[in-house]
Amino acid sequence: MHIYFLQHAAGLGPARFADWLDSMGHSHNSCHLYAGEAPPRLADCDALVLLDGDLAIDDTATHPWLSREKKLLNRALKSGKPVLGVGLGARLIADGLGAIVSRGTYPALGWQRIELAPESPFDLPETFEAFSWQRDIFGLPDGALPLGGSEASPMQGFSWDRGRVVALQCHLEATDISISALLEHIAAQVQAGARPLEGAYVQDAETILADTRRVDHQAALLDRLMVQWLRSVSR
Repeated sequence: MHIYFLQHAAGLGPARFADWLDSMGHSHNSCHLYAGEAPPRLADCDALVLLDGDLAIDDTATHPWLSREKKLLNRALKSGKPVLGVGLGARLIADGLGAIVSRGTYPALGWQRIELAPESPFDLPETFEAFSWQRDIFGLPDGALPLGGSEASPMQGFSWDRGRVVALQCHLEATDISISALLEHIAAQVQAGARPLEGAYVQDAETILADTRRVDHQAALLDRLMVQWLRSVSR
């Protein structure tokens, strides 16, 4: 399969998603929307992965390319091709499926414990730890099944259309390198005037990077999720 990544910021790339696809023999490209690259044609890929970003889903005035991305996403949702989104990508999918996206009560940055929902279709442990970075939350679209939730966010993701479409708030694709790049990105945004994340579920960089085994544990979870996602369209 050939997968296209839709990237929304320079420091927020595909991370372990790309490594997994390489290891499984799939090809992939990245479309750097933030840099003015035009979204790909849906016919040029077999699946789409929408990555995270620090913009609002309706901020088309500042980011005019967002309108083109939404049109591509809407076509993909109707096409039968696999679609996966993480962070901002997940919120765009939720919005495209008619769910409400809003500012959450508790911002999160760091490692969060997630409890799998009883009706969750995901092949994941009942309880697991995952890296989070979020201010906004979303509801469950009609016909979707929930992943589960954390203390900071009751909706950490969902599956739609028998697993063909997956939305994740948490970052199972995170690596030590991608987390360090994210922290640098956040620091640069704050220096430029953005409001910093603060609260009970916001960890400092030292705490986040203290235990490198956490990203290794996530790698096994990502493997299970990706196999299940792509298998959903090969039945």
